[in-house]
Amino acid sequence: MARTCEICGKKPTIGHNVSHANNKTKRVWYPNLHKIRCVDEFSGATKRVKICTRCLRSGAVKKAVK
Repeated sequence: MARTCEICGKKPTIGHNVSHANNKTKRVWYPNLHKIRCVDEFSGATKRVKICTRCLRSGAVKKAVK
């Protein structure tokens, strides 16, 4: 699935831009996703995943060594 964190499932959020005159237009906030190479815990193999920076910073995945 596109633009979704593969660890926590974080997706784009939909809302409105609100002007000073209270005009509302649709807009989207996208999660901060990065493609990284990580180590699979079970097999020990490396694979590419799209994860958000919150999962990366919290240590939810282990980055692979080049």
